[in-house]
Amino acid sequence: MAATKRKRRGGLAVQAKKPKRDEKAAKQPAKLLDMAEEVEEEERDRIPGPVCKGKWKNKERILIFSSRGINFRTRHLMQDLRMLMPHSKADTKMDRKDKLFVINEVCEMKNCNKCIYFEAKKKQDLYMWLSNSPHGPSAKFLVQNIHTLAELKMTGNCLKGSRPLLSFDPAFDESPHYTLLKELLIQIFSTPRYHPKSQPFVDHVFTFTILDNRIWFRNFQIIEEDAALVEIGPRFVLNLIKIFQGSFGGPTLYENPHYQSPNMHRRIVRSITAAKYKEKQQVKDAQKMKKKEPKTILPHDPTADVFVTPAEEKPIEIQWVKPEPKVDLKARKKRIYKRQRKMKQKMNSGNAK
Repeated sequence: MAATKRKRRGGLAVQAKKPKRDEKAAKQPAKLLDMAEEVEEEERDRIPGPVCKGKWKNKERILIFSSRGINFRTRHLMQDLRMLMPHSKADTKMDRKDKLFVINEVCEMKNCNKCIYFEAKKKQDLYMWLSNSPHGPSAKFLVQNIHTLAELKMTGNCLKGSRPLLSFDPAFDESPHYTLLKELLIQIFSTPRYHPKSQPFVDHVFTFTILDNRIWFRNFQIIEEDAALVEIGPRFVLNLIKIFQGSFGGPTLYENPHYQSPNMHRRIVRSITAAKYKEKQQVKDAQKMKKKEPKTILPHDPTADVFVTPAEEKPIEIQWVKPEPKVDLKARKKRIYKRQRKMKQKMNSGNAK
C-alpha cells in the first residue's frame, strides 16, 4: 500500500508523492556495467606477462674477460657468450705480464664466484680457463674451430636473456675427470632461476658432446611446433689440457695424455714438408749420378737376329730433270722492303732539292 500523509487539522488522507529520479543517477549503473564487460573482454584476450613470483636464490655470477693480444674472432666469441649468459659480468683486458692468481682478486672485487678467462698467446693460439673462484677447481682448455654468431648466420634464433637447457653426452658419466668438468660446466653455463636479467622462458639448448677426446659446444633453438632443433651459434671445440685443484693453479688433478701443443703440431707439419723436399732432392741427385756413370756395352747376342727378316730392296730411281728451286718468302719480303726504302729515299732527296 502506498504511504499516506495526514494533514494537521484532520483532513482526508492524501497519498504521498513519489520522489523524482535523477537522470544522471539512472545512467550510472548502465555505464558501470558496460565498463565491467569491456574490462572482462580485455582480460580474456590479454596474454599475461612474465611475472616473477619466485625468489632469486642461486647467486651465481660469471666474470667473462680476456688478456691483451686477442684477435677479432675471440672478441666476438666473448661478446656472444656474454649475450647468451645474462648472469655474466665484463671487465677490462688483463695485462699478459700479470700472474693468473690476480684473477681471483678481480673476481672478488666484481662479486663473482665463477670465471671464464680467455688467454691469447703468439696472436694465434687461444686458451680458455674455467674456474671456481677462489677455492677451485679450475680447468685449462685449448680453443679450436671458433665460429661466432656473425660468421655463421644460422636460421635459428632465441630470446635474449632466456634460460637454456644443458645437454651432456653420456660419456661425461663414464670417467671421473669428465664428471668433474660436467659439474663445472653446469654451474657456469646454467642461468639461475628468477635472475633479474633473465626471462622465464626456455627456448634454446646448449649441447656438450665428447668426440675425438675433445668437448664440442653447440647452441640450438627449440622449435615449438615439432620440438625440432635449429642451430643458432656460436660453436667451438675445447681440447682439455689440465685440471687443477685450486683456482688458476695448484696441484694437478688430471693431465690429458692425448693433448698436443700447437707448437708441437706446427713443428710436425714443418718436418713433414721438409721431409718431402729432401726426398725430391735425393731423387734428383740419384738421377744425376746415373747420367754421369759410363754406359756398359753389352756383347752382341747372335740369337737376337733369329727372327729378323730382311726388308725388300726398293728400286733405285734416277732423276734426270733438275728440281725447281724452292721459293724463299722471307728473302722476297726483304727485297721488296729494300726496294721501297730506296724509292722513298730518292723521293725525299728530290723534294729537298
